[in-house]
Amino acid sequence: MPTWQRELENFIGIKPLFVLEGNVSDLYPWDCEGQTQFLPLAHILPELFAAPDGTRPYRFLYVDPLRGVHDPLGTGEVRALAQAAQREAERLTAEAEALNPGADPASRQQPFAANRLVHDSLLVRAALSRRLGEEEPRSVACVFDFASRLASSPEDLTPEENAVFMNLLLGAKDAIRGDGEHVNTLVLVANKATDLPSWLVRGNPDVRVIALPSPDRPAREAYLDIAFPDLAAPELDRPREKLVDTTDRMLLTELDELRRLYARGGTAPEHVTELADLYKYGIRENRWSAMMDKLRDDPAAALRRRVKGQEPAIAKIVSVLKRSVLGFSGMQHSSGTKPKGVLFLAGPTGTGKTEIVKAVTELLFGDERSYLRFDMSEYAADASDQKLFGAPPGYVGYEAGGQLTNAVRANPFSVLLFDEVEKAHPSIMDKFLQILEDGRMTDGQGQTVYFGETLIFFTSNVGISEELLDEHGRTIGRRNIVQPGEPYDVICARVQQAMATHFKPEVLNRIGDNIVVFDYISPEASRLILESQIRKINGNVRNRCGITVAAAQATLDLLAERALAPEVRENGGRGIGNLVEDAYLNPLSTFIFDENVEAGEAVEAVASAGAVTFRRADEGAGATDGC
Repeated sequence: MPTWQRELENFIGIKPLFVLEGNVSDLYPWDCEGQTQFLPLAHILPELFAAPDGTRPYRFLYVDPLRGVHDPLGTGEVRALAQAAQREAERLTAEAEALNPGADPASRQQPFAANRLVHDSLLVRAALSRRLGEEEPRSVACVFDFASRLASSPEDLTPEENAVFMNLLLGAKDAIRGDGEHVNTLVLVANKATDLPSWLVRGNPDVRVIALPSPDRPAREAYLDIAFPDLAAPELDRPREKLVDTTDRMLLTELDELRRLYARGGTAPEHVTELADLYKYGIRENRWSAMMDKLRDDPAAALRRRVKGQEPAIAKIVSVLKRSVLGFSGMQHSSGTKPKGVLFLAGPTGTGKTEIVKAVTELLFGDERSYLRFDMSEYAADASDQKLFGAPPGYVGYEAGGQLTNAVRANPFSVLLFDEVEKAHPSIMDKFLQILEDGRMTDGQGQTVYFGETLIFFTSNVGISEELLDEHGRTIGRRNIVQPGEPYDVICARVQQAMATHFKPEVLNRIGDNIVVFDYISPEASRLILESQIRKINGNVRNRCGITVAAAQATLDLLAERALAPEVRENGGRGIGNLVEDAYLNPLSTFIFDENVEAGEAVEAVASAGAVTFRRADEGAGATDGC
């Protein structure tokens, strides 16, 4: 028996008012003569209210805001109970009129008689506080479902909404003991207890709030054993265990829908876990398993072609990618729904953090533009988490959903980049905790988005620079606190110390050992980056304009020397890119424009007086051992 059922049983007959919150629309296990059944809440409550000897001292009245009184069990008992409660409700109203003949009508039920919710709440109050005329009186349990929908704002009630909750409060407060032992009981079923007025719940000795959690592992195992009897064979223990893992945090109603998918056929028992992908993402095939071949041909070399001089980062990322395609992510935890991989890339600007994410995306999907990038400086304001995850009902932008949740729902097999995450509002990092731990997020519209097939990158420059403040405490700039040439171990220590100060421990704990610190670009890597950029410029000029450009070795030596200047090295690859643009690309474009160089001609870059100049060259001529 789940804990919430035991807690409810302990207080039945003691408390006249229960608020059930949380997972209130699911199926729940119930032991019936040694057989486990799974029942909805409306069916399991009468079982919990039954006496140990099997007798039923309670009659049930079911109400909700739309249908009013209804009979989900189909016993026919509700009709007679509602008719008796209606007669007592009329007596309650008549008594109030007799006692307050000259009072303002707005203080009584009369002005709200046409309001259906007020009428239903008065019916509940009468059922709880009056004897309903049975020869052998039994107690009454009133279940008011969807109680979260009784008020648009629990702390700003309209007069009618206030009358509804006052009737419910008075009904519980005046609840009688129909047989002298069992007290009449009101059960409010809500998404959250905070959806109800605080004065109804807080400080009320008559109320007991009970949270219904998501199904735990034993509950899922018990349900899956019933729903998938084909997995009972010993040789299918591994698929069975994997199915239990991958359905972590799923409701039993969702597992029942999974059972229906399986019943359609077409899935062998040993491949039953593929149904979880079908249910979560709408597709049966797992794209990660199809990427196995892409990682067999030296993925580290593919990343080195894009990112120079960052061997620790490349080795770590390749390790995570291999783990991801094997489906081993999160295997040390009970949850089987964690993201495929999480990497936190920290270090100086321009060292290749964003570039390596593009390289990974190109390696996996063949197109570097397939990754989803979020510039976290755009999410620094209060409530900016609503832009990512969606605004709650009633707020502006609710219909649009969240930028992140919409993107992952549309493409669940994604590489996600959260750039400069230290600039985001702290509330966003709190939201990320659920994604990193459970691999899922419920957006503002109540839809669950799964991140179990995503590869997540965070980037940050924290620990590299600090703000400069004037005497009034205003920011006037930034300065680096680590410099090019410092030992890599020193840079790592400062970055990790700064991260421990800036980010909450629970965030760092979920990232674990997947923090990769990028080093400043070494002189050797600086030269490789410079030559790569010049080679790219020359190739683009040839492809777009038909003009052949060649750079002599002396030209490359000159630019490589200038790239070692401190002001260039501090900005990493971006600094080299700025240097190449200023010292090579701009003079090249000026020469081609001013000299009317046409397609088919050749241009040579030469070093002259400490600068790069250009001149015409014969077709096919150019610098040897250059670019």
